[in-house]
Parts: sequence; C-alpha cells; structure tokens
Amino acid sequence: MTNSAPRDTNRRMAADGKTNPNGAGAKITLEQVRHVAKLSRLAIDEERTQRYAGQLESILEYVAQIDEVDVSGVEPMAHALPLKNVLRDDVVAGALPVEKVLQNAPETDGPFFKVPKVLGDDDSAG
Repeated sequence: MTNSAPRDTNRRMAADGKTNPNGAGAKITLEQVRHVAKLSRLAIDEERTQRYAGQLESILEYVAQIDEVDVSGVEPMAHALPLKNVLRDDVVAGALPVEKVLQNAPETDGPFFKVPKVLGDDDSAG
C-alpha cells in the first residue's frame, strides 16, 4: 500500500484544469488569512494578517516540497520506531488493607476518605 493520495489529488486537480491552491508557488491572499482567522474565531489586526500570509505561504511551499518525494513502495506506519506494547497478564490479587490505602489521605472518617463538600449550602455531609 502506498501513500499517494495527496499526489493523486494534485494530479486530478491539474487534469481538471484547476490550479492546486496548496501547490508550490501558491500565494495566500489576505482574504484567505482573514477567512481562516474567522473560522478559528481569532481577532487579528492587519499587521498580523500580512505576517501570517507570509508564514502560511512558507508552510505550504515546504509541504509542496515534501509532496514531491517519491514514496512508492514505502509502507505507511503509525510510528517511526518499531514499538510494541509490553503488557502483563491481568491477575487477580488480594486487596490492600484499609490502613495502607488511607495512610496518605489528608483526612479520613473511619474507613473512608474525607473530602471537601462540593454541592449544597448546609454542612450535613460530616
């Protein structure tokens, strides 16, 4: 299985006579930056709009360079390293003694953890 979807999409767009908006040499307009900012619910001033347009162009040019790399024959992977989960068998064991469980609790009430009240106004919870 090869990872050629982005390249196929670019070829298809070129075959249709349309230019790829993310291809090399694509210019990001200030209107596109404003649109992305609006979708992201960001309020940006005109100075930042111009700066972001240049930054987005640089990013898209770099992505276009990566898209030119021939990846035919390269298997897709989830991680760069061959990692394997090291799992142990789930074995039923005895429970901890109550004293050990509660030894680091800030406050206890008999065999229970005592926690600050979070609901209600009265002091009926202990």
